[in-house]
Amino acid sequence: MSANSPRRPVRLAVRATIFGLAAACCVGLAPPSLAASPASTGILSGVMTGEAASPVARTLTGMPAATDPDKAKKQVDREVAALKNQLEDTSSSLQAAYVALRQTQAQLPAAQKALDRATSAQAQADAFNDDMAVALAVAEANEARAVDQLDGTRRSVVDSRTRIARFASQLYQDQGMGQLSVALNATSPEDFASRIALTDTVMDVQHQSLTRLATAQADATAQEAHLKALQAQVEASKKAAEAALAKATLARAEAASAKQALDSLAARQAAQSRALEAQKAAENRQLSKARQEQARLQKVLIARAKAAKAAAARRAAALRRAGRKVPPPPRADNFLSAPSDGWISSEFGMRFHPILHYWRLHAGRDFAADCGTPIRAAAPGQIISAGWGGGYGNRIMLDHGIVRGVDLVTTYNHMSRYTVRSGQVSRGQVIGYVGTTGSSTGCHLHFETYEDGIPKDPRRWL
Repeated sequence: MSANSPRRPVRLAVRATIFGLAAACCVGLAPPSLAASPASTGILSGVMTGEAASPVARTLTGMPAATDPDKAKKQVDREVAALKNQLEDTSSSLQAAYVALRQTQAQLPAAQKALDRATSAQAQADAFNDDMAVALAVAEANEARAVDQLDGTRRSVVDSRTRIARFASQLYQDQGMGQLSVALNATSPEDFASRIALTDTVMDVQHQSLTRLATAQADATAQEAHLKALQAQVEASKKAAEAALAKATLARAEAASAKQALDSLAARQAAQSRALEAQKAAENRQLSKARQEQARLQKVLIARAKAAKAAAARRAAALRRAGRKVPPPPRADNFLSAPSDGWISSEFGMRFHPILHYWRLHAGRDFAADCGTPIRAAAPGQIISAGWGGGYGNRIMLDHGIVRGVDLVTTYNHMSRYTVRSGQVSRGQVIGYVGTTGSSTGCHLHFETYEDGIPKDPRRWL
């Protein structure tokens, strides 16, 4: 038994950075004057402010970190759910890296708490083991001392019995020591008196020897009973010490396991942080390409709008010169029909990216629906383009002509596939199906409206 075996306390303090979240969607970028550079290097270290921020964004970024591990995990689960619902138009790999890191961080408080409990239990078990080792040593010492005392008492009994036996033998050899025998053998009165005194002395010695023998035998009996009690105590102490050692050994193993689990989480967090930084860099490169594509698209649409207005003006002038009536513009109220039966998961407006830390315009309206759900033309129009749009994924662009004095264009993004790629389409005609291509984390339709090449809120037309 190793009662005083060395112990190494297990300690590891890991501070998990608690991230706030903001609701966001990545397609559509703010003009340079609206883009905000993050002032800090930590993810979501700042709290989003401003009336343009969504209620979910304001709530999550200002959400304090829970101190209880169970509450912290539930809080992170809510944040992750909000993130998945709001970041529909960002890179799925970026969101996955962020969510993985956030979930790992959510496990850290519970792992640290488990380690603290295991370390405390180990310290208590080790202390109990030490106490039991001391108790066993004391019990064994008491037993050894009782054995020595009993051996001494037994030797005293043997000595007393030997003396009495010798005395009895001497009496027999001397034919007794009775007073009558002494008197008969006396040769004179003085000899008689001396013999009587000697007889009394011998009898006193005999009586004392018998008394000592009786006392020693009584002591031996008591000491034997005491020794048995001490031996029982030693046996109980051995069992308690063995149990304490087993408990201490188990506690040390559990503390080591808890430390290993926490170390593993810390290592995973470090790796996931590096992976997230790599995904952020890739996302920024993708967003740079998206800005270039949007700038190119805007130039094309502005040029088309100018050309369409000029052509409309020439047609109207020609009709007037011919004395013919210029047809009225198409009815503008509720000009567009809903392009999808999905529910609205995100509206047009400014958004703060919760991972990349900048403001940008969410330039459309998101219709959440299962992949494969039909997408319909919102109004009659001419297909401008049907093809890959970078972060927009598979995209169709429809030109609806001059409406309300502007050239109206609608775009349908992240489609899984097309049913048409060119020509005229009618209102309600299926032009493709909902997908999650491009920068998208889930099946949805990102629907945009452009007025003279400028993105505007689709609700103005629906």
